[in-house]
Amino acid sequence: MRLLEFQAKRIFSKNGIAVPKSMLITSPEDIQNILLPSVLKAQIPVGGRGKAGAIRKVETTSEAESVVAELLGSTVKGFPVQALLAEEPVEVKRELYLSYLADKQANRPLLMASLSGGVDIEEVAKTSPQRIIKKYIDPLLGLKDYTVRSLAKALEIDDFPSFNRLVGKILTLSQGLDATLVEINPLAETREGLVALDAKMLLDDQASYRHNAFFGKMQLEQKKLDKRAKSRPVEMAEKRNISYVPLEGDIGLIADGAGTGMLTLDMIHDAGGRPANFCEMGGMANDEIMQRTMEVILADERVKVLLISLIGGLTRMDEMAKGIVRYLQTNESYVPIVIRMCGTKSEVGLAMLKGVGLDAYEDLAATVQTAVKKAKEL
Repeated sequence: MRLLEFQAKRIFSKNGIAVPKSMLITSPEDIQNILLPSVLKAQIPVGGRGKAGAIRKVETTSEAESVVAELLGSTVKGFPVQALLAEEPVEVKRELYLSYLADKQANRPLLMASLSGGVDIEEVAKTSPQRIIKKYIDPLLGLKDYTVRSLAKALEIDDFPSFNRLVGKILTLSQGLDATLVEINPLAETREGLVALDAKMLLDDQASYRHNAFFGKMQLEQKKLDKRAKSRPVEMAEKRNISYVPLEGDIGLIADGAGTGMLTLDMIHDAGGRPANFCEMGGMANDEIMQRTMEVILADERVKVLLISLIGGLTRMDEMAKGIVRYLQTNESYVPIVIRMCGTKSEVGLAMLKGVGLDAYEDLAATVQTAVKKAKEL
């Protein structure tokens, strides 16, 4: 789960990390309590807001009203702006970059820093990788003093005790909340010390059972900000805890894993088709989950064809076929269904599907081509 900036900064503040004074704006009426001058920042889960015009400095109430009217309810980089964070401006000497993340390839925690703060760090990594400083943390030995000293020296920070405390606090809250990423970009060097001008936090969903109350609070807070009218498929997917992302096309997609789903999504595009959604059931789906997922996807009236992409690893294909057949027995569907099925028990599953007259293939390319062709004919 990605936290919004105001959520991450609230956690920072509670853990002793300095952040600017701020207030959240969710309606034009909130402007009467705004701090002036102020920096208004759209609360969306994506970077590059400044370049997109979603971070503005305002000096007067009239300027604030104008910016709030323009941004609140608008769409920035594909995300609706439902809230703005109004922050007190900070006098900055230098902008740095600092982050803690779980490096899956190295299988250990990583501290990253750079003198190039306040810019797209991914672009810096591509064009000037030497400007990125990386320090791995041995999970058995923990964070060592010399590691932090080396980072402080590379960042040209004179006040080592303050920097050392900041890094320690970042590690403590990261490990305490099972965060896979804690990023401060920029980290501002000011007269008062180091201040987090921006905050990004990613929490490990697989560890949510250890933080049920906290995860629930963060999710509820984000949902309350989302004032968009939800489509029936989205509401059904949320109630059934199904991973579903609506798109703009007419080919419904169900996959039994994220990798399979992304591959199929790309192949639909390459074949000239337009996916109506991205939906993956996870590697341990069963016949009941398949049936319920089909009900979600086919609740979308835009769907002309349903493409089901399955590769049996942990998932049994006879169970998947049973769920598909059960859906057809209990629902009237006039949407053509095209299925790719291979792997565990696929011979049994394919026989079941063909027995009820469904198009079922082992080859993914053939399945995608058939689905796109049918969608174009309808």
